[in-house]
Amino acid sequence: MNTAIRLSLLVIFLVLSACTTMYLEGLEKIGIPKRDVMVYRVEKARDTQQETKEQFKSALEQFTAVTNFQGGDLETTYKKLNDAYEASAGKAEEVRSRISDIENVSEALFAEWKLEITQYTNASLKQSSQKKLSSTQAHYRQLIASMKEAESKIEPILRVFQDQVMFLKHNLNARAIASLKGELGAIQSDVSALIASMEHSINEANAFIGTMTDK
Repeated sequence: MNTAIRLSLLVIFLVLSACTTMYLEGLEKIGIPKRDVMVYRVEKARDTQQETKEQFKSALEQFTAVTNFQGGDLETTYKKLNDAYEASAGKAEEVRSRISDIENVSEALFAEWKLEITQYTNASLKQSSQKKLSSTQAHYRQLIASMKEAESKIEPILRVFQDQVMFLKHNLNARAIASLKGELGAIQSDVSALIASMEHSINEANAFIGTMTDK
């Protein structure tokens, strides 16, 4: 990567970081602290994961239905499978975006929290706040790891979906159906693993929200 590209990426990163900071500061001015923003974004990520889990279940059902094709309009069948793939790809992008949103606010929240700890004059309160920060960060790392683990299982499935959809598009015949059947077992296994990982991540999100809203 040449120097010009590096500088361009750095400028983009700094602009985006500044926008995020200004946005969060603007929310604080109207009474919405970073903590509440983080909880909200974790809730949205959790809900998106639930929707994504259901979408991939639906896509698998559509994929299975195509392998059971017994005759009729194969073009229509292809369009249904393509729609399922595109919807799944859209959800995958949404999951990535939700994770990024959480990471952005977490950086701002933890940086602010650390700074505020240095401003305590009461040793007991300072120690208590530090303990709470350490605990929250540990829970956060567990949460974000589970979300990324689930997200990492999406792309391999999408690649197979895309390959099969494109092959079916250009080969609307028995050969294409046979290719789909050959991949069905692996896809079923991969989707099952994705769903299990998503469910684990959803549970982690609920647990984290509980710690953040615990009075």
